[in-house]
Amino acid sequence: MGKIAFVFSGQGDQYPGMGKDLYEKYPAAQKIYALCDGIRPGTSVQCFNGTEDELKETKNTQPCLFAMELAATSVLMAKGIAPDVVAGFSLGEVVAATVSGAFDNETGFRLVCKRGELMQSEAEKFDTSMAAVVKLMPEQVRDICSKYSDVYPVNFNCPGQITVSGLSTQMTDFFADVKAAGGRAIPLKVKGAFHSPFMNEAANAFAEELTKAEIKERTVTLYSNMTAEPYTENVVELLSKQICNPVQWEKIIRNMIADGVDTFIEIGPGKTLANMIKKISADVRTANVIEYLAEVEVC
Repeated sequence: MGKIAFVFSGQGDQYPGMGKDLYEKYPAAQKIYALCDGIRPGTSVQCFNGTEDELKETKNTQPCLFAMELAATSVLMAKGIAPDVVAGFSLGEVVAATVSGAFDNETGFRLVCKRGELMQSEAEKFDTSMAAVVKLMPEQVRDICSKYSDVYPVNFNCPGQITVSGLSTQMTDFFADVKAAGGRAIPLKVKGAFHSPFMNEAANAFAEELTKAEIKERTVTLYSNMTAEPYTENVVELLSKQICNPVQWEKIIRNMIADGVDTFIEIGPGKTLANMIKKISADVRTANVIEYLAEVEVC
């Protein structure tokens, strides 16, 4: 039997009511939401009753997703299901770092709250947006981006899908160029040009927050968004700089598979990562955490 990976989703999959079923059914999830509410009052209310627009705000999205994902992980752990390796997409890497043992739950949540505030503050300085580009090769996307002063390829998700960040004033022309090249650009449900130079100041400020946190020895292998390789001892550098650098998701998954992973459980409210992984390899098993829990409880 191969290894199990827990992969934690990032912004974009959030929706009103996420995690409510976990909270109502599992004491382990209730404990996590209570911890989060104690640090950031109203987190569970936002998850369960917040509007779509409220949950799109980065300062809300990140702590709410963290709470839901850590709650789901706690339920799996309570049932004796643990990962051999972990990775997270963007903010999901903070959850993954916490699950790996680098931070205790309280520290991880405080950090993600600060991360969301810093990134929203930086995003509000510029009129920027993000889009997923499909049906083009990485070099084609890079070539089109190179025509613009402030549009960047930032997330290398899976074959045929790359996310870009850029100034909104340049995105309309960028979309037209993508279409002319035979691709399609799909706007994302985020407010900001994440993983691009627009986030440099947020990355530097988050590094300062990380230096104040207690970083513990990891007990689970943690893969880095920036390098696509397991972390060594450079937690502050890798976890801060990923805010303003591309996410190498496809490489992470290929490296995990090479390391013996054959089961990927997406911890999050949707199936975005699972769908990406299916495009990377048809030889591995993927499941969203809610689906996985349902299977476990039937058996």
